[in-house]
Amino acid sequence: MTTVVLIQVLLIVVVILVVARLFRSRGARAQAIRRIGLVVLAAFAAVSILFPDVWTTLAHKFGVGRGTDLVLYGLVVAFLSFTVTTYLRFRDLETNYTRLARRIALTEAPRPGERPHPED
Repeated sequence: MTTVVLIQVLLIVVVILVVARLFRSRGARAQAIRRIGLVVLAAFAAVSILFPDVWTTLAHKFGVGRGTDLVLYGLVVAFLSFTVTTYLRFRDLETNYTRLARRIALTEAPRPGERPHPED
């Protein structure tokens, strides 16, 4: 197995693990993990700005040609995790809005035999 194939397999496994983890977890713990991920991403950004040659050295150790490619792979994983968490959050919001709308509709619906309430 060449190093290029190895890094590709590793990246795919990381992507699958991130997606699986984010689909399983919700709540305070998931939010804490997202915040830690944001801090790690900020640290990577700072290292990239201060020491750009570090990524090239790391890339060669992992068998990737250039440091920019390694950074790109990391950003793809970060973007994927952001997309999944945003999707899950919007899905939960839509579910809550639907439940709220149904509850309001049932609460404000006229009972059989009653006249509908005039709008204010």
